[in-house]
Amino acid sequence: MIYTVTLNPALDYVIQVDHFRSGVINRTKTEHIFYGGKGINVSCILNELGCSSTALGFTAGFTGQELHRGLTELGIRTDFITCQEGMTRINVKMKSDEETEINGKGPQVTETEFQSLIEKAKQLSEGDWLILSGNIPSSMRSDAYHQILENTPAGVHIVVDAEKDLLLRVLNYHPFLIKPNAEELGQMFDKQLSSDAEIVHYAKELQHMGARNVLVSMAGDGSILVDEKQNVHKMGVGKGTVVNSVGAGDSMVAGFIAGYLKTHDYAYAQKMGTACGSATAFHSGLATYDQIQEVWRMLP
Repeated sequence: MIYTVTLNPALDYVIQVDHFRSGVINRTKTEHIFYGGKGINVSCILNELGCSSTALGFTAGFTGQELHRGLTELGIRTDFITCQEGMTRINVKMKSDEETEINGKGPQVTETEFQSLIEKAKQLSEGDWLILSGNIPSSMRSDAYHQILENTPAGVHIVVDAEKDLLLRVLNYHPFLIKPNAEELGQMFDKQLSSDAEIVHYAKELQHMGARNVLVSMAGDGSILVDEKQNVHKMGVGKGTVVNSVGAGDSMVAGFIAGYLKTHDYAYAQKMGTACGSATAFHSGLATYDQIQEVWRMLP
């Protein structure tokens, strides 16, 4: 079983407003609600690819109820912990002459509620997958990922997609996959990376620190994968116009895992990750199965 963890999921309210002006009434031209959060995105793309997963995390209030309802309607299993204080956040993403975002705070997670998540981690079995995605909200302890992994049984495949410090802190748990982008990789070593050779070098440094496979996304330049056998794979992106990059990295993670589970071949997994990430970038919202297949056919 695959489990995704989103510590602070959201309802993303995406609106378009022609020529937004502050201080006056503005009316939306279009509006959509998406179920947001990096781990939620991973679960959604896995679902499109026919891979079952269970979404873990914290919800609260009527917005949390809607998140659960919506994901269940999509066919995604959830096992959220319901918090007593606050509510699942609403993130407003406005597209106008400029793009503006207002992100909610999310629920207040108590230590007792956090320990409930720890108990769920303890129940995982050898061969399960645990995907930790995104940052830790300010209302939670900064070592939350460390605490979760400390209580995860041996033999669980760990995937982490998080920023610099969070990623570095979990390398001693030997995650199966980490996915920094090229800029984040350079920041980890206080370097400005300007060549594929440098990216490969520092990806291997992360392997020496504990990571098994390192997938480095490079936006329009594609991605470089250094697998656990020290093989280096480079792949470009699909052809298309970038509409919205939100969720593209999460889609790549989901595609990589789905591809690996299907074939246990790293090159195939990278190609599937690329197809998913590109397809999401080329469309509004997360990619559908048909959109993913369209990009797949374009890739070498």
